[in-house]
Amino acid sequence: MKIASRSVGLNMVEAVERDEKSDRAVALGIDDGFDLNDAVIVALGCNDKGAWSSCTKALEAALARFRSEGIDVVARSSWWASQAWPDPHDPAFLNGVVIVHTEHDPHALMAALGRIEDAFGRERSVRNAPRTLDLDLIAYGRLSGDLQGLILPHPRAAERRFVMGPIAEIAPRWVHPHGGAASDLAASASVGADARPT
Repeated sequence: MKIASRSVGLNMVEAVERDEKSDRAVALGIDDGFDLNDAVIVALGCNDKGAWSSCTKALEAALARFRSEGIDVVARSSWWASQAWPDPHDPAFLNGVVIVHTEHDPHALMAALGRIEDAFGRERSVRNAPRTLDLDLIAYGRLSGDLQGLILPHPRAAERRFVMGPIAEIAPRWVHPHGGAASDLAASASVGADARPT
């Protein structure tokens, strides 16, 4: 990553840290007036801090970038730590989820998430390699199926505690489009069973 990009990124992190209290106001969960059937859920992950001082700072900076891509965070989870999967010898992961509001359709939202990943130095080499930023669209309301190559909901999310645990933290009554409440799926998830909030 170029020095100028790193400087801009660090400024974003500092701004996020200054506003941490106001940010955490939406982090605590969804209010009763929100229809969880409309929830658009994005998962974030990092196990290579890249130019940042930590994965936490990288993930916070990524969130700060969302708004410039037309993505507003409605609620966000804690960051959850877990061993890397499938190779626990890789660096440990930090993961979390956000529920967002956006005017983007699913394909446009995926494109926006890809631009954010690219800005953070995401390299796509071998499958499951360590990465500076991983953004996955977990659900887009109740949409289900193959949408011209985009499969919704995310086909492996329900098996992953580091996804379902954070969802259950902020929206325990959210029901996966294929069935199962987030809290139940988090309890039964077999991948990343060691995931815990930090």
